[in-house]
Amino acid sequence: MSARRVTVLVTCTVVAVLAVVFAVGQWDRTSRVATVVSALAAVASVGVGVWAALPGSTRTVRASQTGPATAGLGGIAVSGVAGRLGGLPTQIIEVEATGHADASNGGEAVTGFRSS
Repeated sequence: MSARRVTVLVTCTVVAVLAVVFAVGQWDRTSRVATVVSALAAVASVGVGVWAALPGSTRTVRASQTGPATAGLGGIAVSGVAGRLGGLPTQIIEVEATGHADASNGGEAVTGFRSS
């Protein structure tokens, strides 16, 4: 579990425990409501602040010294890395020393990186 998720989980747990503690107490004064709301908001804002300060997760994809790839009629040949990037966390894509990609039979060839 990432540090960001742990921070959110701990913050929500603390807020819930404080809410129960305040709810079980006797409500003899309306000014306590303002105090409770302020305390819950303060704990939640500190948790969100810590969560926002933590770095996001990154994903590294590496391809090195790949072999040759040949595309047939209407096919796709990728000597390196192929994939979708949409909706994924920040990615680092490293491609080096990729092999020869051949599309002489009417297909599509990529040596390096192909985003689909």
